[in-house]
Amino acid sequence: MIKTGIIEGAGFTGGELIRLLLNHPDVHLIFITGRGNSGQHIHEVHRGLYGETDLVFSEEPELDKIDLLFLCTEAEESRQFMQTYTIPEKLKIIDFSREYRLKENCGEFIYGLPELNRRGICKSRFVSNPGNFATCITLGLLPLAKNLMLGDDIYVHAIIGSTGQGRKSSSMTHFSWRNNNVSIYKPFVHQHLPEIHESIHQLQNSFRANIHFVPYRGNFTRGIFCTIMVKNKVSVDELYQLYTDYYAKDSFTHITPDNIDLKQVVNTNKCLIHLEKHDDMLLITSCIDNLLKGSSGQAVHNMNLLFNLEETTGLNLKATAY
Repeated sequence: MIKTGIIEGAGFTGGELIRLLLNHPDVHLIFITGRGNSGQHIHEVHRGLYGETDLVFSEEPELDKIDLLFLCTEAEESRQFMQTYTIPEKLKIIDFSREYRLKENCGEFIYGLPELNRRGICKSRFVSNPGNFATCITLGLLPLAKNLMLGDDIYVHAIIGSTGQGRKSSSMTHFSWRNNNVSIYKPFVHQHLPEIHESIHQLQNSFRANIHFVPYRGNFTRGIFCTIMVKNKVSVDELYQLYTDYYAKDSFTHITPDNIDLKQVVNTNKCLIHLEKHDDMLLITSCIDNLLKGSSGQAVHNMNLLFNLEETTGLNLKATAY
């Protein structure tokens, strides 16, 4: 059994991670810390877990008792944790923050997008879990980068559910504002853009164009629905073959000729991708669950790779029928 611990497990991603680990056949969850929640039962914060665990939030981590640690922390807090605590020699770490995603800051961490770095993840000790928007957008572009087809500017629109803003309430996350409403935020400057660029450069070093990304806040709870537009003269049939070939060995990313809907991926670890051509313009549609494939599900996928397990273990989650 893999003995695991979680730092700052009181947020949305922490709750999803706890749910996944409690139901994983090869995991024993040892401790969970949560700022301001010490001594509380997990189900008092994550009410959907009532009856599934008697664990309470711990004050301090017991790093010598675990094999793997999940850091569900903000960027500066992850680095502070790594500098403050003595990390046991054999302890593996998966960090949810963006602190170690870029090469200039990554140190021993590898970027944890399995569809790009599976082999490296399997050999690694520390993994930096990708951002949710970055996951959805990058998966839509990797086959083009692999075949050196990205030369023109890329235009991206993506809408995310309210859980993407985190558990902290604000004027923009309050139900009365979010319901029946759509708004944009951080247009062209979103923090996930640098990691998207780095992933593309890893496969196509010649890429020098811009990625024009406009994120939207959606009036739903979870999921990311993304449209990507880029010029491409290759036929759609050839492109489908390139995408199918690229993701042939990947368990969670699927290429479909049918138009896709967000409900197809919510509560799953899947990414669905659809392609269509309009003259020389390629439209790529990609969607994921931001809390699973875009966060905690991907972290468990990375855990499975780190410990040489079948990568789908604990992640055979089903979408709702309606």
